[in-house]
Amino acid sequence: MKRTFALLSQFAIGVIFGLGLIISGMTNPQKILQFLDLAGNWDPSLIFVMFGAILVSLAAFYLARKRTETWFGELVELPKSSPIDRHLVIGSLLFGIGWGIAGFCPGPAIVALGSGHAKALVFTCMMLIGMLIYQQLGSQIKNRLH
Repeated sequence: MKRTFALLSQFAIGVIFGLGLIISGMTNPQKILQFLDLAGNWDPSLIFVMFGAILVSLAAFYLARKRTETWFGELVELPKSSPIDRHLVIGSLLFGIGWGIAGFCPGPAIVALGSGHAKALVFTCMMLIGMLIYQQLGSQIKNRLH
């Protein structure tokens, strides 16, 4: 019963997150591209979305650090601090380039799939292909970067 409640809770949180992405405009690539177009028709409204997300994350991490297990009895595993290295910088650059070209990042693209957005389908397929390539070549790529 506890496992069922945990899964239903996680599903509900995912639905709320997806609705938040839709309401905030994060699933609209045109809105994202206007946010990134500082020299043109700049739309700063997503700054407030990002600020809100940061506040929620800070509160969640603050509460999680005080616990050793989740409300459903699973072990709390928080990310360990890691230095800013070449891998992080290259990954961030690739993410930013993809975001700037497509107007999508992974979460909003998956939500936009539900509305039948063709560009989201192409983005998600390319994202999955990139993940598969990294899974196959990741260790070789890491060794070359060192």
